[in-house]
Amino acid sequence: MRALVTGGKGFVGTWLVAHLQECGDDVVSFDREIDVTDGRAVQRAVGEAVPDAVYHLAAQTHVGRSWDDPEAVVRVNTLGTLHVLEAARRCSEPPTVLLVSSAEVYGIIDERRLPADEDTPLAPVSPYAASKVGAEFLGLQAYLAHGLRVIRVRPFNHIGPGQGDGFVVPSVAKRIVEARRSGSNTVKVGNLTPRRDLTDVRDVVRAYRSLVEQGQPGDVYNVCSGRAPSVEELVTRMVELAGGGLELVPDPDLVRPVDVPVLCGSPRKLAAVTGWAPQVPIDRSLADVLVQWERLVPAD
Repeated sequence: MRALVTGGKGFVGTWLVAHLQECGDDVVSFDREIDVTDGRAVQRAVGEAVPDAVYHLAAQTHVGRSWDDPEAVVRVNTLGTLHVLEAARRCSEPPTVLLVSSAEVYGIIDERRLPADEDTPLAPVSPYAASKVGAEFLGLQAYLAHGLRVIRVRPFNHIGPGQGDGFVVPSVAKRIVEARRSGSNTVKVGNLTPRRDLTDVRDVVRAYRSLVEQGQPGDVYNVCSGRAPSVEELVTRMVELAGGGLELVPDPDLVRPVDVPVLCGSPRKLAAVTGWAPQVPIDRSLADVLVQWERLVPAD
């Protein structure tokens, strides 16, 4: 299979490209060298790639920062998706498009209705989530109106080596390592109460390829573990894996304007269609992230 990955140099994109290559796929990718808000550039890149499948990952992904510049988030995440879909549709043999959305589209869900499945109503509470709802419906429209084979995925939180420190697990891991290096016994943290359904990025990319092969065009699938530990549990476990002895200190500057209390999804539909199940234990994910920051944080 010849695959095109947008956002191929990002956190998930890097792992996805490697996984596709390991599976024997012929992979082409682009990242910031192609601006997805430039329709002509996207049309040219997709046309030259001649893909059998397009994995559309290119996006602004930071929920908290989406409040600072919502217009930019909508341009990249929504308009950029439109350009990728239009480019795919105009191929002489239109490819299957895996459109990566987000579990953030579900918003704040009554805990009595958890875990969220694919029929859970969409209720975005951040500009990022709203931009992903728009992107999803553009994908659905491309399928319904033009027959483009679009498969939508809603990944819940994912972690693993290579994720930037704008996200909770790597940001706390970085501060833990910095505290160890400096001799400090405190680590600043934001809101510890949210609960998040976490999946290792290595499991996520397996799900993506499985869906391109076995998913139903026009349909949508959660990618998640079905378990939702609290941020406090995750941070406490990271401190233990790093040797313990660190105090968690709340920092108001690390708190988002709106934080979804609980995000927990059902992977039942994905599992039924592809046989997928998470394979990487959470402790391995957390330990691997700590090792990453041990390498990146300079020694005094």
